[in-house]
Amino acid sequence: MSHSCLSSKWLLQTFYHGILLMCISSNSKSSTVLAFANETDRLALVDFKNRITQDPLQIMSSWNDTIHFCNWLGVTCSPSCKRVTVLDLKAKKLVGFITPSIRNLTYLTGINLQNNSFYGEIPQEVGCLLRLQYLNLTWNSFGGKIPTNLSYCTQLEALDVAENEFIGRIPDHLSSLSKLVFLSLGQYNLVGTIPAWIGNFSSLNVLSLGPNNFQGNTPSELGRLSGLGFFQVSENNIADVGLTLPNLKNFWGGSNLFTGPIPLSFSNSSHLRSLDLGQNGLTGTVPQNLASLQSLEVLSFDGNSLGKGIDGDLNFLSYLANCTFLKGLGLHDNYFGGVLPNSIANLSTQLRKLTLGTNMIHGGIPIGIGNLVNLQQLGLEYNYLGGTLPDVTGNLQKLNIDCYLCIHSGNSSGSINDTCGPKRHMVDFVARDNGSDESLQV
Repeated sequence: MSHSCLSSKWLLQTFYHGILLMCISSNSKSSTVLAFANETDRLALVDFKNRITQDPLQIMSSWNDTIHFCNWLGVTCSPSCKRVTVLDLKAKKLVGFITPSIRNLTYLTGINLQNNSFYGEIPQEVGCLLRLQYLNLTWNSFGGKIPTNLSYCTQLEALDVAENEFIGRIPDHLSSLSKLVFLSLGQYNLVGTIPAWIGNFSSLNVLSLGPNNFQGNTPSELGRLSGLGFFQVSENNIADVGLTLPNLKNFWGGSNLFTGPIPLSFSNSSHLRSLDLGQNGLTGTVPQNLASLQSLEVLSFDGNSLGKGIDGDLNFLSYLANCTFLKGLGLHDNYFGGVLPNSIANLSTQLRKLTLGTNMIHGGIPIGIGNLVNLQQLGLEYNYLGGTLPDVTGNLQKLNIDCYLCIHSGNSSGSINDTCGPKRHMVDFVARDNGSDESLQV
């Protein structure tokens, strides 16, 4: 009996000893794996450093063996496993290129190299960073094509590669990035059409595609982007836009090939704050329904073919009185005719910029313009204005010292008198009549 108990005790001790050895062995292996992974991260960072050719701020001097790589400038690690999670070297004046070894930083969730001078192509190995959530390479000199392997970074929420030197089309492979909230590809060199599959990015809030050389129409599929708040396609060759985007706050579509009337669909974007359709080929009148955009702050139709050169062309100004937050109104270089209506006095008192130059406006300047006391820029040049400059223009004390109130008198017989009253700075009122200039300083 005693022998049996001793035997059982021996077996039990042997069992526990075996379990203990297994645990020690397992922990040792885990530590070895973690140490190996950490060393892989360190070597990848060292290789990144070795590809930097200019470092005027000596940022890379902190990347040395005297301190742990998690404490290197621009490097963030996970507190638990000490793996690199963020590489943030924004605006460090670095020159160099991205090493393919970046693929080994497998825990990276964010890369920010904005505003440096990196060059060369983005290596396809970036597609190995399956945890990547944001990639910001804007304001560099990257070239070549946008890498197709970015399609494997399906956790990406922000992709900003604007202001580089990429060429070619937007690769269809990027259609897999369905979690994108922010997409910016503006840079001048991309070609082709705007892909319809962008309309599948249901979480997209910011879409910036200009300037580039995109052609064709804006795909109707983008109308599915109900959460889109900022849409920028300026400086392209887009021929048509007429989307209904209920939550849109900013639409920048200047310098394209838009023709025909101003799309009525913009009035459905009731939260719209800025609408820029300048430098296009729009015709007809400014629609009355824009008055429903009561959050509007900037409205630009500069450089189109709006108006017919007749009385009543500017009647829409009375409707814009509803836009009480309006700060900028651009109507320069169109075919607006008739007189400046008295309703100009009812425009928002927050208005800072009003451009009406290079049109076919005649008659006098209504005294109501003196109500726009926050104006900093006022352009009336190259019209057919005449009569006496109203005394109330002396209320416009905020006109910038470098801005001009220019009045082209054309063939009118009226006079422009120095009647603006005292000012703390000088403003030039220039009358151009058949090529002759007369400058009155106030």
